[in-house]
Amino acid sequence: MNAPAQEMTSRRRPPALDVAVVGGGMVGAAAALALARAGFATALLEARAPAAWDAHAEVDLRVVGLAPSSVMLLDELGVWTSIRAARASPYTHMHVWDAESGAAIDFDAPSEGRDRLGYIVENSLVQWTLWQALDAAQGSASAAGAGRAGASVRRLCPAEVRGFEAREDRIQLELADGETLSASLLVAADGAGSPLRALAGIGTRGRDYAQRAVVAHVATERPHQDTAWQRFLPGGPLALLPLADGRSSIVWSLPEAEARRVLALDDQAFLDELGVASDFRLGRIVATTPRAAFPLRLQLAERYQADRFVLLGDAAHAVHPLAGQGVNLGLRDVAELRDTLLDARATGRDIGATHVLRRYARRRRSADTLDALGFDALARIYAWQSPALVAARGIGVRVLDRLAPLKRRLSEHAAGF
Repeated sequence: MNAPAQEMTSRRRPPALDVAVVGGGMVGAAAALALARAGFATALLEARAPAAWDAHAEVDLRVVGLAPSSVMLLDELGVWTSIRAARASPYTHMHVWDAESGAAIDFDAPSEGRDRLGYIVENSLVQWTLWQALDAAQGSASAAGAGRAGASVRRLCPAEVRGFEAREDRIQLELADGETLSASLLVAADGAGSPLRALAGIGTRGRDYAQRAVVAHVATERPHQDTAWQRFLPGGPLALLPLADGRSSIVWSLPEAEARRVLALDDQAFLDELGVASDFRLGRIVATTPRAAFPLRLQLAERYQADRFVLLGDAAHAVHPLAGQGVNLGLRDVAELRDTLLDARATGRDIGATHVLRRYARRRRSADTLDALGFDALARIYAWQSPALVAARGIGVRVLDRLAPLKRRLSEHAAGF
């Protein structure tokens, strides 16, 4: 065969994959599994495998509040039963109150016709369970859909993408080991500092909160009552989230200098200060794990797509933890991308085409931006210190707590419905 004929044959050969997902955290692993379950030939590329989750080990300091929409997706992927059985704590109530005005708002699952508002689960448990499901799915044909014959998931780890090039019918990935990989679509789920986002030339906007979230697990004098507690303090919100073992996980947002001071306290001094900060709502704080902290910032990608390329999860948006919605937004990205690609395949369209990806990008960027700016507005409002503004804030919260239909709408939005 002469060279032109070889070139034509090469061009006609389909890409090796439908989708390459880069980043094996909770959102990336869920995306790879969801797309494989939907019948797309998928690969997950990750530099480092997660440590095995151990039921006998201390509870991971990083926990997530999974909304009902996230639980529904994980159930569809066949992993929720294992997560729930391992170590997940349902919460049925949420009590939020303002340290300055004393105004409070309550959310209650039974009054909204639901069994629970969500679950508090360790990040590492969710990620590890997803990786176990990917293990089971590797090399097996997907039973779903009418996609490419033998659609499955491959897990490449360790693997690092050094560069990529979008072509007419595929995107070509160059890996650090010199190998190349082709796919119809590249999905970047590689975190808030996303190297792939930078390679795609996509900028970000946002602001640094000049705060750190101090995290620990604490034992309290009184039980947590399956309730998520959140108190807004002048320096930032303090959340006490119920754990399955009866303790509470704290997420305490503090200015940088104050966070460093709190981290340096001995345990007893920390317990005393935390008791005051929590208004002793659960009585005295009687024990704590070692503490850790992570920086807080608002970051939104200027766009969610490029040629045969989309962003997911923290690579697209990083938000303040006060509403506990970061991972939930990422899992909603996953569901939207899966549904978009399924619709494209059902109508015979190229899943990596610009007009297909534009639908996903438009819908999720709009929703994520509204949520992120809403959380940012809450952070700003609760930072008000002047007596007149504090009084106005208190009036607004008390009115909202009495407006059942509006409060229900807010709860349904947080649930992902």
